[in-house]
Amino acid sequence: MPHRVADTINTADIKFTSITADTTDPTHSPTIIKKTQSLLAAKPEIAVIYIKEPLGLWTIFITGFIGGLAALLLPCIFPMLPLTVSFFTKRHTNPRKGIWDAGIYGLCIILIYVGLGMLITIFFGADALNALSTNGIFNFVFFLMLVFFAASFFGAFEITLPYKWANKAEENTERKGIAGIFFMAAALALVSFSCTGPIIGTLLVQAATSGARSGPAVGMLGFSLALAFAFVLFALFPAWLNNLPKSGGWLNSIKVFLGFLELALSLKFLSNVDLTYHWHLFDREIFLVLWIVIAALTGLYLLGKLKFSHDSEISYISVPRLFLAIIVFSFSVYMMPGLWGAPLKSIAAFLPPQASQDFDLYTPTLSGGNTGSDNKTIYDNTPHKYSTLFDKPLNLNPFFDYKEGIAYAQKVHKPVIIDFTGHACVNCRKMEATVWPDRKVLQLLKDRYVLIQLYVDDKTELPESEQYVSTFSHRKITTIGALNSDIQADRFNTNSQPYYVLLNPMNESTLVIPEGADYNPLSYYNYLQSGISLFK
Repeated sequence: MPHRVADTINTADIKFTSITADTTDPTHSPTIIKKTQSLLAAKPEIAVIYIKEPLGLWTIFITGFIGGLAALLLPCIFPMLPLTVSFFTKRHTNPRKGIWDAGIYGLCIILIYVGLGMLITIFFGADALNALSTNGIFNFVFFLMLVFFAASFFGAFEITLPYKWANKAEENTERKGIAGIFFMAAALALVSFSCTGPIIGTLLVQAATSGARSGPAVGMLGFSLALAFAFVLFALFPAWLNNLPKSGGWLNSIKVFLGFLELALSLKFLSNVDLTYHWHLFDREIFLVLWIVIAALTGLYLLGKLKFSHDSEISYISVPRLFLAIIVFSFSVYMMPGLWGAPLKSIAAFLPPQASQDFDLYTPTLSGGNTGSDNKTIYDNTPHKYSTLFDKPLNLNPFFDYKEGIAYAQKVHKPVIIDFTGHACVNCRKMEATVWPDRKVLQLLKDRYVLIQLYVDDKTELPESEQYVSTFSHRKITTIGALNSDIQADRFNTNSQPYYVLLNPMNESTLVIPEGADYNPLSYYNYLQSGISLFK
């Protein structure tokens, strides 16, 4: 196992500085947080301790909460707000008891949905949840599920649970005390499933593929808190019910709008399958065309130019619908330059790699006509192992095999940067689209380092002679992805992506502490520069 810098310096008179993780960015993947790696090169007597801070669960929770707020505006739940709140406030002569019952009702909603999330975790298991995000079969199933949910929101059919379940829950609502309130909450969950089912299903898919053990439960916690909060809030302030808009066709419009969102989201899972199995049927321009069309159709629907079977007649366009239509159409126009290779940095994390695009006017402008390396040897010009399988970002010429890359780095005497990445890794795509194109960062990657990209989720079978049983996991390694994942877990004790390791190829020791996603180009440049300084 390679030695880190801390293992190779004299520990006498070392000063330790504790740096806490930056918790302000909810998109940061769980990884080692770096403030400045160049500090080690400038002052080797200082050792820096970096603290790993998981932020993925916050993202899942916030997504669930937003999903719960959206569910409140659907036809199956919104009309229930005044009815349910009025029941609790008029059930007792003492208003405080009614508010207490409403609070218990909200707590029961939370328990029901969080229990559902926990069952998902128990059913699949933590290891299975972690593997879902990279499993091609599951990603394709998720794609079909989201298309199914979208069709439901468009009005093709309704997703309902067996009527016996709902009837049984309603029968038990007559019970007194907490039991009756619990069954009221259960009845709400079952009766409203035709509306909330697609949102819950989408949320559980996202939470499960996050790889977080408690992801489904945390997602359901956010979802149920939004629902419960609304019922308890209106029980505390029942007069606010008079200010709510009346039920009408606008509730179905929200369902259809969410259907378009789910349809767009489903394409990401189909893209993961295409990349993992190298089909090359769903490249970046195809993905963008579909998103542009979906956004345009959403805008036409909001303007009343496109109607579904359950829609009411629209005599005029309200101001909120007009503003939302403007936003959607603007987003559609924003994506159009991407068909010619524009990076589209705000959504780059969700798009297929830039290198998968056939017609790209953007990437050639980054090199300025310079083809790159200052050490063009015969070995460098020969095709690298697996080079026909993987896309090459930004016209770089990375190695895709660890041993081959290390051997070449030893030959040209350059430091190595290992990029542990994945086809389904959104943060990896964001780094490649927003940080790597920076002029100074790209120059270091091209000229000063030997880049090795190791995909941990690739399903290409290894030759029989290269398959082996891992001494780390004791499992048989049969694919390129499994091999690269085994290297990352065995040598660097982590399985998160992206993960960047700067190595001295002569002894395969780490130059500086490895790090994950860093969306600040200057900070990432300093990290790369610190590795070069220590290699010298």
